[in-house]
Amino acid sequence: MPPGASLEGVPCLVRGRPQTFVAQFRRLVRDRPVVALLQIEAHVDTKADLHRGKVTSVFVGSDPLATFNPATRAWFEATFQSPTRAQELGWPAIAAGDSVLVLAPTGSGKTLAAFLAAIDHLMFSPAPKKPATRMVYVSPLKALAVDVERNLREPLVGITRQAQRLGIPYREPTVAIRTGDTPSRERARYQREPADILITTPESLYLILTSLARDALRSVESVIVDEIHAVVPSKRGSHLALTLERLEELRGRGAKKLQRVGLSATQRPLDEIARFLGGLDDGVPRPVRVLDAGRKKTLELRVEVPVEDMARLGEPAEIPTGPVTAVQRSSIWPAIHPQILELIRSHRSTLIFVNSRRLAERLAGALNELAGEELVHAHHGSIAREQRLRIEDDLKSGRLPALVATSSLELGIDMGAIDLVIQVESPPSVASGMQRIGRAGHRIDEPSTGVIIPKFRGDLLASAAITEGMFAGAVEPLRYPRNPLDIVAQQVVAMTAMDDWGVDDLERVIRQAAPFAELPRSAFEGVLDMLSGRYPSDEFAELRPRIVWDRTAGVVRSREGSKVVAISNGGTIPDRGLYGVFLAGAEKGKGRVGELDEEMVFETKEGDVFLLGASSWRVEEITQDRVLVSPAPGVPGRMPFWHGENVGRPLEFGRAIGALARRMRSLPSEEATKELVTKHALAEGAARNLLQYLGDQVAATGTMPDDHTIVIERYLDDMGDWRVCILSHFGARVHAPWAMAIGAMVRERNGDEPDILWTNDGIVVRFPGTDQPPPVELLLPDPDTVGDLVQASLAVGGGGARAANLGAPTTALFAARFRENSARALLLPRRRPGQRAPLWQQRKRAGDLLAVASRYESFPMVLETYREILQDVFDMPGLTELLASIRSRKLRVVTVDTRAPSPFAASLLFNYVANFMYEGDAPLAELRAQALTVDPSQLRALL
Repeated sequence: MPPGASLEGVPCLVRGRPQTFVAQFRRLVRDRPVVALLQIEAHVDTKADLHRGKVTSVFVGSDPLATFNPATRAWFEATFQSPTRAQELGWPAIAAGDSVLVLAPTGSGKTLAAFLAAIDHLMFSPAPKKPATRMVYVSPLKALAVDVERNLREPLVGITRQAQRLGIPYREPTVAIRTGDTPSRERARYQREPADILITTPESLYLILTSLARDALRSVESVIVDEIHAVVPSKRGSHLALTLERLEELRGRGAKKLQRVGLSATQRPLDEIARFLGGLDDGVPRPVRVLDAGRKKTLELRVEVPVEDMARLGEPAEIPTGPVTAVQRSSIWPAIHPQILELIRSHRSTLIFVNSRRLAERLAGALNELAGEELVHAHHGSIAREQRLRIEDDLKSGRLPALVATSSLELGIDMGAIDLVIQVESPPSVASGMQRIGRAGHRIDEPSTGVIIPKFRGDLLASAAITEGMFAGAVEPLRYPRNPLDIVAQQVVAMTAMDDWGVDDLERVIRQAAPFAELPRSAFEGVLDMLSGRYPSDEFAELRPRIVWDRTAGVVRSREGSKVVAISNGGTIPDRGLYGVFLAGAEKGKGRVGELDEEMVFETKEGDVFLLGASSWRVEEITQDRVLVSPAPGVPGRMPFWHGENVGRPLEFGRAIGALARRMRSLPSEEATKELVTKHALAEGAARNLLQYLGDQVAATGTMPDDHTIVIERYLDDMGDWRVCILSHFGARVHAPWAMAIGAMVRERNGDEPDILWTNDGIVVRFPGTDQPPPVELLLPDPDTVGDLVQASLAVGGGGARAANLGAPTTALFAARFRENSARALLLPRRRPGQRAPLWQQRKRAGDLLAVASRYESFPMVLETYREILQDVFDMPGLTELLASIRSRKLRVVTVDTRAPSPFAASLLFNYVANFMYEGDAPLAELRAQALTVDPSQLRALL
């Protein structure tokens, strides 16, 4: 607000239209710059409402361009019709120096809302005495960083021309980009001649702060974090939050606080994201203004099924036979492919989203084969950057009609004029669905047109539920990880590599980052213990000290070689041991095609042909760390695969699916069909299929699972063993720990190791060699003790419990997370920086480390692995609440015995079999997570 303007002068606001309030407010400040109210509720009664959140935002100037230099204003007015809502809200607040979180949908001009005030300030304010970076833009994607750098040129050139025309003195800001793809000569140039604006990624910002180039950042005034919602819920976000605090500290404690601008798609809870962005001072969150420009984009959605009856499909599917079921299904793909092809040919530019890289490759190959031409390419993170850029340019220019992508294109990269998005299989969450469909009609005033094509009947139910959430904008809440100790360890080594630190100052800076605001002192000192050599390095060499902790002086400093380790192993993205794929004969460092899973390579020999990016490649040579290939156009090839890609369904989404199922069952058929068509965007054929699916389930069992009911279905399988399906919509993050607890209860009672599987749609338990069906109480853990059961299962095994999307025992889950956490904590550094470390070798070293660590109750990476699984991977509060609801009878449990799997059980089993690839993704080196001990008091403090 302008100086002197105050809301306190409004004695009473008349009930009525918002315009009435605006008129009164203008009269209040008529002698000062006009202040316009931008977002108020329909009825505001009294002054007190101003303090109860009725008025959500006020900005200076009825003209949001009023704060800009005339040259900036002239460029904008010549280029655009008018500011978007995000720009109206953002520019005045950013110009005033406030830290802000701007929430707005795709295509709403968020990036320009953040940048233009900074560009205006840099161009028309006095130049610094020596070159220095004054603004940093952080993107979660390298491609988005390149995109933004390209899009910055237009305003810089345009404003420069307007300044020249108007005769206004100016200084054109310099721009540098620093990502993992930046050549070394450009990095060296930035260190010599820092640019005014630095465009970078979280990992590259960390590397700059851990090098001599950090001096260029001492004068930074503002930082923009784009697509902030993409990093908040992950350890990558925790790492970035601490990197921003290092930047804040570098500028000097007496400097004005760093202005932080976060750009996000519509998310919630807003206070969680704002707290993450702003950090804390002395335990108090720094002020961040939330500017919600969340006018929902118009969605033109429909859910279509390409067959008359999804229960009776044409030809048999090629589904691997697994140890779980012999349920025979047939394939919907021969019907899906021509439907997608027809949609592509009836639109100019089509983006097709799928939920895994393997499916992206498979679908792109099938569409090209059906079309008889190269119509479609696959786009995902395992395709090399140069290939991805070429594919993206082909789509933008219209040379390529369609692209099959994973979440690699979910964020705000400019993909040109996409006029249709197709989602094969229901999106993993409402937020993801909105991001993906929002890529069509990229401008805010254009509707986003999308088609969702379910793969099976259970998927149709999830698709119907997700459309309702997308229309309502009911995104799932975000939550950032609390106290990830592997990030603390890595950043401590990096920080001490640059400066000696007092222990209290080091703790203060770490706790200024929101994810570490409640870091227990005991956990912090435990990390310092681990890094300073408390544990025996003669038994595991990488436990050698990385820092020196002078306890008498209270000072921590680096040891020789630690800086190299921090730089060459920095970041949070785990090393999956992937093989690089390169063109044979290309210069070293060039000709990268992509990357393949290690186990895929183990099954490949010279002369084999495989698909990558929907192009065929012939294997010429396989070396220790790369696969050399040559193009094989037109030759059929194997589909590649990658492990561990599926995401657990959020509990909120599961409840929405259950609520929809319950409501559809309660309505007459005609009314239910009408509601599915009008409110859930189902085509009539899809609506009929869904109601038939629900009806078939009730006919088979007399009931069905919903948000108030869980069904336990028991039957004898073909081998004469009892199979139990717990049918529940509540998602894998709840089902996984539930399955582990069941496994622990069965082991304790019978001494047997049951075969247990879980998916988003329930749990399957097989009881071999029993005459009677298992008692229901063996399947329903006590909510008061379920946490202890799960924790104990992580420690002692539970090798029979498997995730449908991983095919790995739960012990291997612990061991794999321990390996990744230890690598992030710099305990498993790469032997040769820049070279691939085989996954079997990583597993062996991690197993050796775990064998040593398991003797110490408070070893930080054991504690961190428990914390990560119990807090971030599993939804333990959701499971406890669900089991408590069962105990209090708020949630019904219905047990039914059937002769064969019901439709819901068949969908559950099909979902497992379709995803099951390897039973052996749990090598012996990762099966050592047994007989672990952990300090319960330290774990409680961390949790």
